[in-house]
This record gives sequence, structure tokens and C-alpha cells, in this order.
Amino acid sequence: MALKIIMLVAFFAVMIGVGFYCRKEAQNVDGFVLGGRKVGPWLTAFAYGTSYFSAVVFVGYAGQFGWKYGIASTWAGIGNAVIGSLLAWIILGKRTRIMSHTLNSSTMPDFFGKRFDAKSLKIGASIITFVFLIPYTASLYNGLSRLFGMAFNIDYTICVIIMAVLTGVYVIAGGYMATAINDFIQGIVMLGGIVAVIIAVINGKGGFASAFAQMTQVSDPSVGAEQGAFASIFGPDPIGLLGVVILTSLGTWGLPQMVGKFYAIKSEKDIHKGTVISTVFAIIVAGGCYFLGGFGRLYSDKIAINEATGKPLFDTIIPTMLSTLPAIIVAIVIVLVLSASMSTLSSLVLTSSSTFTLDVIVPASKKKMNEMKQVVIMRIFIVFFIVVSAVIAIFKDSHPEVTFIAQMMGVSWGALAGAFLAPFLYGLYWKGVTKVATVVCFVWGCAVAVLQLIVSLCGIDVTGWGTVLGYIFKSSINSGVVAMVGGLIIVPVISLITKKQSKEEIDNMFQCYETMVEVPVKESLED
Repeated sequence: MALKIIMLVAFFAVMIGVGFYCRKEAQNVDGFVLGGRKVGPWLTAFAYGTSYFSAVVFVGYAGQFGWKYGIASTWAGIGNAVIGSLLAWIILGKRTRIMSHTLNSSTMPDFFGKRFDAKSLKIGASIITFVFLIPYTASLYNGLSRLFGMAFNIDYTICVIIMAVLTGVYVIAGGYMATAINDFIQGIVMLGGIVAVIIAVINGKGGFASAFAQMTQVSDPSVGAEQGAFASIFGPDPIGLLGVVILTSLGTWGLPQMVGKFYAIKSEKDIHKGTVISTVFAIIVAGGCYFLGGFGRLYSDKIAINEATGKPLFDTIIPTMLSTLPAIIVAIVIVLVLSASMSTLSSLVLTSSSTFTLDVIVPASKKKMNEMKQVVIMRIFIVFFIVVSAVIAIFKDSHPEVTFIAQMMGVSWGALAGAFLAPFLYGLYWKGVTKVATVVCFVWGCAVAVLQLIVSLCGIDVTGWGTVLGYIFKSSINSGVVAMVGGLIIVPVISLITKKQSKEEIDNMFQCYETMVEVPVKESLED
């Protein structure tokens, strides 16, 4: 116990220390939100990766999807690395940095407002961001608190409150630059920690060969999985696994807290180096998390069951796997998950508060606000955001039917990716995207997510809704994928039949992608 406490205190001391050290960088809006747009490739890449992977992945996703798909759930980690990191940096990185700098936009909602010359889009996107990042944050508290409860036998509610307070101090003190530096430190911890944990768990089952052999003997008649299916290359449900890969990988392209990392990077040249670093990080961390979760069924005799549904409590699977490990490994796990989650929490609360302040409060104010006052308001909203999400996390624990992390995350990701991914992606590359198409996509993504939330909270049986609707709303994963893919279809179709922006306006905007090159020319001697 003493070792756990020492490592925990040291971790918090470093994080908070960095936060206060970076106070001088957080005195104005640009510094507080984007670190002055001077963050290098290593810090940006690690900030991207650590914001991506948190307790949601390590505890929630790894546990639930490892249980459902076995060792094949590792494909989700590979998808996260290739689609969510590599392709995201290649396709979005440079264009986002250039366009956001040209438009002088600090947030994704601000990008929409200036890209389509519509303040209503900025306000709408800001509200969507603020509302749907709350369940995301609540999910993080939930995952962290379960590990804390396992390690220290501390009441769940107390864990949530502690994490909420520490997150507030950390973010309010240093802003984006503090989070970027801490993300780098936390990323190093994550890389070493996940390797150590995997080795310890696998060795606890007699090594990889023995653990794999045991997985080949696992079957589950309740889902029709034959013996050996959970050790096969694509698992017992390849279609369901594909949905997970799409949502958790492609979905990041529409998340404001992820795209925002490209806003802050120092230069376009740094993006190439950041691409490699981020991808390698994702392969190790995400691939490792899902690979670990794939062996969850070997602990089926110890995993708690939800009496209301008869299914395992997915959020308890990973903590159960770790509960029998030596004290030193448990201490590493705690710091590992804290590292992953603190970075994500800081990114979420900073994104939500800055977005709501800059894109809603400031434009609505009758009096002009100086930058210091704007920063103060952002800090106030950070506190509000943290309190609300903590309350939801505590409420969620008292309702077993809606407690598992992946469900909450699916709703949050589905709404944000469904609403933002398509208009943002097309808006970077295609001059023909229209304001109306963007509005329709916003409504579409939110409507699907809200309906899914109602179905989940009310426990509605969707089997009688027909084959298509029944499948879509069977889970938040399915509805999230449909919302996202649907947006990619809706935006170009609606754009083709609705009013375009003025040609002069849009041409001037896209000039930022054109580079003037001077070439020396020698006069011909024949002239």
C-alpha cells in the first residue's frame, strides 16, 4: 500500500507542478487554449495519443470488446493506429493547421463559423461540443474510480470527487501548454506501463502459449460462439468488430479535442515527424490495451455479473484481471491509467470550456471582453463542466443498466463524429460544401445519438423496430457508426442541391493551400 501511495503522490506532484510552472503561458486566450501555436511535434504527437487513449480504452473498451471478440479485439487497436492516428495526421493534419491559421480560428466551432460565414453554426457546434463531451468525461471518472476502488478500497463517490478536484487544479493552472508537457510525461509512463502489465498478466496464465491454448477452449452458447472462436483471427462476430474499429478509429476525425491538436502544432514541417511518433505510440498503447482485454474470458469465474441483465459488468473485467497482480504492478497500473486519463480529462475540459466561452459567451456579450476576462470565464466553465460530469458519473454508478463505459462513450462519440466529421473533412478539401448541408449533418448526428440515449436509459426493447432500426439502435456502437457514415453521405448530397458560398469568398479562403515558389530563370543565349 505504501508503494502505491508514494507513486500516486509523486505523480500528482509532478502534474500539478508542471501546471503551475506553465501559468505564464496561460495569460491570454491564444496561450491558454493553443499554447501560442508553438507546440513541437513530440509534444503534439504525445498530446494526440494520450488524449485518444484513456481509462475509457484501458478499462471500458478493452474489457467489453475483449469479452465480446476475444483476442481479435486487437484489430481495434490496429485500426486506431492506422486510421485514427496515421491517416488522421496525413489527411487532416496539414490542412487543418493551415486553414485554422488562415481563418484565425481557435476551436472547431469557430472553424465552422468562419469557414461557412455563419455565426449560427459556430454557436450550434459549440453547444453540441459542450453537451456531448460531458458523458465522455463522466466515463473517464468511472473508469479511473473503479481502478482506485480496486487498489485502495476507497468508495466510488470519493474517488470521483478526488479526481474532479485534481483535474480542475491541473487544467486551470496551466492551460494547453501544461497539458502538452504533462501529456509527454504521461505518454512515456503509458508506453512502459502497458508493456509491463501485459507481460505480468500473460505470465500469470503460464505465458502466451498457455494463455492462448486456454482461449481456444472457451465457448459461449449464449452468443452462439463455438469453441475456439475467441482465439480466432476475426473473433465470433467480425461485423460487430468492424463497427467498433470504424467508430473508435474514424470517429476521432470529428472530435474537437483531437482535431484541436493540429491547430497548436508549431509548423507544417513538424506534422511529418508528428505523424510517425503518434502512429507508433498508438500501435503500442492501443494495440496493447485491446490485446490485454482479449484474455478477459480466462477470468470469467471471478467477474461480477449484472443481476438486472445477467451479463458481466464490463467495467470490472480489467480491474478483476489486475487484482491478483503483485503490488508493484498494480502501482504501475494506477499510474498508467492516471497518465492516460488525466491527459484526456484535461483536453476535454479545456476544449469544452474554451469552445463555449469563445464561441457563445463572448459573441453574446454586449460589452467587449479583454483577453484576461475571457480566460477567467473559461476557468469558471472548466469548474462547471467538471462538476456536472462528476455528478453524472456518480449517478451512473447507481444505475447498473447504464454504467458501462463503452455505452456512454458510444453516445458521445456518435453525436460528435456524426455531427462534425463530414462537414469538417469536406470543408477542408471541397469548396462546394454548403451551410445548409452542415446544419443538416449537425441535426442528423445529434438526433441519432439522443434517440440512442433514450433507448439505453429507458431500457427500450428495439427488436420489434424492424431489421434495420433494430440493428442501428441495438447498441451505441451501431448507432454511432450509422451517424458518422450517414453524415459522410448527407453532406455531399445536400451540398449539391443547396446554395453555395460566393466564388470569390471561397477562392480567397482556399488560396492558403497554394504555395508561391520562386524559380531562377536563365536568359537564352540565342535571344
